[in-house]
Amino acid sequence: MATTFIIFFTFLCFFQKSLSAKQPHILFIVADDLGWNDVGFRNPDMITPNIDKLANEGVIFDSAYVLPVCSPSRSAFMSGIYPFKTGLQHYVIGAYQNVCLPLNLTILPQQMKKSGYATHMIGKWHLGFCNWNCTPTYRGFDSYLGYYNAAEDYYKHNVAGFYDLHDNETTAWNFNGKYSTYFFTERAQEIITNHNAEQPLFLYLPFQNVHEPIEVPEKYANMYPHVMNRGRKYFSGMVTILDEAIGNITQTLKDKGMYEDTLILFTADNGAELLYYGNNWPLRGGKHSLWEGGTRGTSFMSGAGLQKKGITYSGLIHAVDWMPTLIAAAGGEQVPGIDGINQWDSIRLNEPSKRTEFIYNLDDFYIPTQGHAAMRDGDWKLFLGYPGLMDGWYKPMNDTEDTPLYNLIYSEGDYPVQLFNIADDPNEYHEISLQYPHIVANITAKINQYRQWLVPAKYPPSDPKAKQVAEKNGGAWYPGFC
Repeated sequence: MATTFIIFFTFLCFFQKSLSAKQPHILFIVADDLGWNDVGFRNPDMITPNIDKLANEGVIFDSAYVLPVCSPSRSAFMSGIYPFKTGLQHYVIGAYQNVCLPLNLTILPQQMKKSGYATHMIGKWHLGFCNWNCTPTYRGFDSYLGYYNAAEDYYKHNVAGFYDLHDNETTAWNFNGKYSTYFFTERAQEIITNHNAEQPLFLYLPFQNVHEPIEVPEKYANMYPHVMNRGRKYFSGMVTILDEAIGNITQTLKDKGMYEDTLILFTADNGAELLYYGNNWPLRGGKHSLWEGGTRGTSFMSGAGLQKKGITYSGLIHAVDWMPTLIAAAGGEQVPGIDGINQWDSIRLNEPSKRTEFIYNLDDFYIPTQGHAAMRDGDWKLFLGYPGLMDGWYKPMNDTEDTPLYNLIYSEGDYPVQLFNIADDPNEYHEISLQYPHIVANITAKINQYRQWLVPAKYPPSDPKAKQVAEKNGGAWYPGFC
């Protein structure tokens, strides 16, 4: 009897170890320009039941940071490296610019493939496309349906004068006239349905919603009869159709029997674009700024591997951390020499963050479109120079047509200096640099150390070859101009 028990106990331990070692499927969702206050679990006016359920059953991040605009954040997600070290720290990659995420970097999907994952991407790339080697299927993704640029029409898929929608390496004209969220969702469902569940799946879903232009089928806007401001009404509908898409995709995971084995990471790429009806209340500022409203992203994790659930996690996390964290969750080999920190154990066990400091951004370009320099060191946040385009505190524009104004008080260089204690003053009301000159000096010295690794911003003028290539491709953006 004792021998039988020992054999049974040994088998049970082996079985449990095998289960714990199983690689999770990973769904990485990015919501474009989604604000801190644009989800139901923070704002009851927003209709986001699927997002709310995932967030409340998982780990909501209270201090997960991103960059102030799109391309820098996405470069951080994919590479685990601060954008100021890759030359992508300034604004976003334009359609006519011959720039892309440096090709010498090992990025997240490539590392996932090394770990045995099937890798698929659906949605917005925005990391350059001037050369085929810059594009998703050449950088580790088995398949790709999406667009290379930003701010395109949701139905016509035009941006900057040309069509931008691609199915792997082919221009996807067949989706012209169809709302992107619908067919992005359908493709995700197809991938899940046809996937061999014995192989781990990595699905990267950077949705178009809720970036401008403000467009959504009427029925979603009509779900907000209490919102008098037309722009906010349609923006809110764009959030709800995104929520519906996530609900449909998670239901497909359940139908396939993969849901319990799936880890979901959801994050915004920057704060809300205030001029296009997004909202970051009660945080200060918005997209294009280094204020908390521009960089403190709506984010959560849900699903497989999390030991502590239904909590809010306050530890510091930066966009560069998601690559090593997801690799760790996948049981993969880490990429050496990156800025990201593996936070997987900290998150899944609700332990203190391994991060104590980070750079919000270091922008050396002369055109003032976003903040110049800022750093977080423990509870302290130091600005050097211009904080960014948007300033102030704005409630949702439900009952007013008022539009936030640009912050036009631009200054060059590292002045003025501004210091805040984010633990005591998370909404950045009280500037206290004169009270703590030693803190200012210490963090300034750290920023100057980081500047030793700064790569000058790669922000070239428009390349006429880009237009020539698009015209030869029948009026659609296409690689081949660098």
